Amino acid sequence: MKRLFLTLLLVVPMCATAQRTITTERIEVTNRLDAHPDQHALDIVARYKVAVDSVMAPVLGESLVGMTGGRPESLLSNWIADVLVAYSDFKDGQRADMGLCNMGGIRNNMPKGTVRRGDIILISPFDNRLCTVHLKGSDLLALFQDIAAVHGEGVSHEVRLVITRDGKLVEAQVGGKPIDPERTYRIATLDYLAEGNDRLYSLKKSQRLDVSELFTRDCMMRYIQEHSPINSQIEGRITIKD
Repeated sequence: MKRLFLTLLLVVPMCATAQRTITTERIEVTNRLDAHPDQHALDIVARYKVAVDSVMAPVLGESLVGMTGGRPESLLSNWIADVLVAYSDFKDGQRADMGLCNMGGIRNNMPKGTVRRGDIILISPFDNRLCTVHLKGSDLLALFQDIAAVHGEGVSHEVRLVITRDGKLVEAQVGGKPIDPERTYRIATLDYLAEGNDRLYSLKKSQRLDVSELFTRDCMMRYIQEHSPINSQIEGRITIKD
């Protein structure tokens, strides 16, 4: 009897599974779907729309150009890295020597024209905090080698790097001067990167780490409110040597 019972336990689920059929269909998500919206779905969304709009819709200011992220240098990564420097004086009133953001953390584009709070949340959806990393010059050179190895990250106006197409560092300057291996430099960046994530391993060698209460997206929003209209341009911060 026990053997029969165990056999039924094994066979019945197999039979039940064999009788079920699942079909799939590929649906391309484009604006043509907006022509015939599902009313039931609209009714569900309507309950939350007012609350979401109150967070996403407020206008922060204007952008003179549309900005996208990309390697080795881009309008959006340049702007973000500069913003990090602008608010890096949170600890002792001194700004960082340079700013650094990662391309992987940029999740959307900056629109040209009106910039809303939701635009910045989409660009920077993570709860990363602004921080300053104090690095010895020799470790900063190693960090620039990390950046060259991934073919570029977002660096601020003070930085000039020359890298090769195969990811080698050729030349590095901060503030118009070669890196002093014995000097301590302050880098404004994300606390996520300060842990050595996204292959920026050399940031883990920090002599000191100060973490702000500000999320990096809060810095961006505040900057737009205080400096609208914002702008960005390609400056040759990271150039490729053939």
